[in-house]
Amino acid sequence: MRTKERYEGIIGWFSENMPVAESELNFENTFQLLVAVILSAQCTDKRVNMTTPALFEAFPTPQALAGATVEQVYSYIRSISYPNNKAKNLVAMARMLCEEFEGEVPSDIDSMMRLPGVGRKTANVVGAVVWGKEVMPVDTHVFRVSARIGLTKDAKTPRQTELQLEKNIPSHLLPIAHHWLILHGRYICTARKPKCNECGIAAWCKSYEK
Repeated sequence: MRTKERYEGIIGWFSENMPVAESELNFENTFQLLVAVILSAQCTDKRVNMTTPALFEAFPTPQALAGATVEQVYSYIRSISYPNNKAKNLVAMARMLCEEFEGEVPSDIDSMMRLPGVGRKTANVVGAVVWGKEVMPVDTHVFRVSARIGLTKDAKTPRQTELQLEKNIPSHLLPIAHHWLILHGRYICTARKPKCNECGIAAWCKSYEK
């Protein structure tokens, strides 16, 4: 099967069967989303959503978080993976937001990536979800699923995956395609035992062909 045909089939199926696909993180504004995405690195959205209500109540604004100590933040997020690092990054991120961006999360991806704890994936997620930026955030699900179903070839890094997906997916669909791949990887194309008999895109899947 040609790559173009595979992309067309998969995009067509998702467009028809999952016209709405959104982040499963709970948030009420851009600042909360940024915090949640930082916390979600190597951690489940479910665990993050259990943790953030108390955290957001204690530190509802960048200014409140900037005034906190690392130890205070750690006490709220200790059940999450890598809580020490994430607590340090959250406080430093909030302080930079207040000092350099007037307490507002910048919409520019490169500016966002200057914030402590914010890598390319995190910045792309916030950009895609909040501003509909035509970017492809690549997390572990997107990286794994894209390679398994044959959307990417020989991609060794998230950046290589990102570039291949952005080249082949119509740019206006990138923000939702990111969610398609994440949700597919989370519930159907799972890491250890993919549910191929429940999969709507098996007809275009490279692994299923084999």
